[in-house]
Amino acid sequence: MTSSQEELLPGTRRALLHRIAVAQTDGRAPSLVAAVVRGGRAVWHGARTAVDGHGPDETVQYRIGSITKTFTAVLVMRLRDEGLLDLGDPLEKHLPDTGAGEATIAELLAHTAGLAAESPAPWWERTPGTLRPELSDVLGEHPLLHPVGRRHHYSNPGYTVLGALVEQLRGASWEEVLRSEILEPLGLRRTSSQPQDPHAGGWAVHPWADAMLPEPLEDLGRMAPAGQLWSTTGDLARFAAFLAVGDDRVLSAESVREMRTPAAPAEAADVLDGITYGLGLQIQRRDGRLLIGHSGSLPGFLANLTISVEDDVAAVVLANCTSGPLLGTVGADLVRIVAEAEPRIPEPWRPLREVDPAVLQMAGQWYWGTNAFGLRVNADGLLALAPLTGSGRRARFRSNGDGTWTGLEGYFAGELLRPVRRADGVLSHLDLGSFVFTRQPYDAEAPVPGGVDPEGWRGIR
Repeated sequence: MTSSQEELLPGTRRALLHRIAVAQTDGRAPSLVAAVVRGGRAVWHGARTAVDGHGPDETVQYRIGSITKTFTAVLVMRLRDEGLLDLGDPLEKHLPDTGAGEATIAELLAHTAGLAAESPAPWWERTPGTLRPELSDVLGEHPLLHPVGRRHHYSNPGYTVLGALVEQLRGASWEEVLRSEILEPLGLRRTSSQPQDPHAGGWAVHPWADAMLPEPLEDLGRMAPAGQLWSTTGDLARFAAFLAVGDDRVLSAESVREMRTPAAPAEAADVLDGITYGLGLQIQRRDGRLLIGHSGSLPGFLANLTISVEDDVAAVVLANCTSGPLLGTVGADLVRIVAEAEPRIPEPWRPLREVDPAVLQMAGQWYWGTNAFGLRVNADGLLALAPLTGSGRRARFRSNGDGTWTGLEGYFAGELLRPVRRADGVLSHLDLGSFVFTRQPYDAEAPVPGGVDPEGWRGIR
């Protein structure tokens, strides 16, 4: 994968190397590796290390912590797409007697199920998984700390429960299902639940001295679906490409897009920070761009995966220290460097292959009351509605094949757009979820709710 590094300009490559060099030095990380993805594949790999000689490359494993959760979420979404569960199903329907059965599958994916952040003591990340052999050992006697569905509260036990759900519905271990349904189809040969050589060792760096202490490497047991995996920048680059566009062998583009959609009510501080959570993916706004991905940490390791779908750029950053470099910031910076230095070149504009006269009649200017909108017919077969001035409600619409259209996003998501014609076949107005859009403001010939004053428009008298 390093052979494609030449695709980035020399100045861009140097800026990327400088950013991870500063992160490794200032963060005092024993080693730090990174990769950048563009166009569906890795186009740059960089590494910095405290050890003389050849630094780690894209085949060296690091522990990725909670990025594991995104893999688990993909497995759950596959179950949904196969009709084996519905995201609105209560957990009790498929996995009874957990004590958290009223929470839905979607709430578990979005960390809104009300579960505790951690399992009962001792701390699960630094003790053997054999101490928690059953779900009851992970959830404790009182699993729910908050009302179900009311707030976002990050929960490691919640993803342990989702892993158990996968095992229940597949009749195989979480690790077996993961390998057959994600790792093998995507070619992630260097991703595993146990470390495989070559792999980095996990270290704690003394906060007040340039000294290190090895961290224990525990098998997390039942908690594996929340954070067990080891991976490489090479494999995570492929995984990032999948999360951007989907892969029908694993999960469709539509279902991956659903994972990237906010699904959790944000805390007040999160609103200010521009951070929320989807279905197994963290979502944030930084440097004016929307970033999705996940961070991860376990004693001795830090990990980050950051993707800007709009810029077609992703970054992977891994380090083998318990604390130090802020990898979320590093990942966002790597994306920004490439996106700003080498902006995405758009695909050539191409016209529609066929023009439906009935659809073409809908194009142009419309008014909702006195608010002016434009409706475009795009080459992708979608309609795009947007205000002509200022900000306002906008959405794209997909054809239902019967003359009606369904909104795909924003205020009009799921709402029905219906062109209404007069008896002579002439297009009269658009009905959008009971909103009447007319060709003129308050068109007297259209059925405007509440009617139109018969004296019409006037000046001050």
